Amino acid sequence: MDKRRIIWTLLALIASAVAVSGVADHAADSYAEDALKRALVTFAAARTLNGVISVIQSTEVGVGVTVSVGQILDPINDLVEQFSSVMLVAASSLGLQNVLLTITASRAVTMALVIASILAIVILWTPRLNKNKMAAGASRILLVILVVRFIVPVLVIGTNLISDAFLAPQQAEATAALEVTGKAIEEANVDVKTPTGEDQSIMDRLNSVIDESLASVNISDRLANLQENASKAVEHIVDLIVLFVLQTIILPLAFLWLLVQMLKGITARWTQF
Repeated sequence: MDKRRIIWTLLALIASAVAVSGVADHAADSYAEDALKRALVTFAAARTLNGVISVIQSTEVGVGVTVSVGQILDPINDLVEQFSSVMLVAASSLGLQNVLLTITASRAVTMALVIASILAIVILWTPRLNKNKMAAGASRILLVILVVRFIVPVLVIGTNLISDAFLAPQQAEATAALEVTGKAIEEANVDVKTPTGEDQSIMDRLNSVIDESLASVNISDRLANLQENASKAVEHIVDLIVLFVLQTIILPLAFLWLLVQMLKGITARWTQF
């Protein structure tokens, strides 16, 4: 009995101090802002790549035979658009976390926790009140307010600790590689037009044929590079989709499940007086 009262008293005092000081809130805000910035940078890279592909989709390359550069990019065009949608959802999810952090860290929620802590301590250590069900009720109310006040910061901090340790380096590497690939694809956008043969001398026509032959070889190499860069872009996009789905969906849900299981155990064992 005394052990439980001491534990609940310490919990109420520590939680109130942490809530008033804002230590957990500042840490969670910092993590959430960094994660949102990474998501927005990746989203910008995806939109840039999508714009590049859209621009060169109908570009014609060729000497004598018209070759559409867009045909090489068709396999990744839909993937890039879907990736942009995924990144928009990820960025929105991280933005929502920032909003929830602001709400849970508000003065009203913090004051509610402080008041609940004071009432719980008074009830727990007042013999006349502690003999009935008021102690159990006070501990449950305190637990509910604790969850409301700290569940979002705990989720954000826990998720981002794992993300920074295991996912962030890969995210940064894949995003940088995607930006480089986008620039390489943009540079491969070649539009070579065969000169008209009107009013040309025999020597000019001969020079044109030579230039066209050299250009044909150059275009073939650039098309091969374009196809290689397109394949790399697919790999980077798939990696980023997996990483951001883990960070913004799977890890938060996993942490939420763990917290719920812990709360069930605490409620069943430590709220009986």
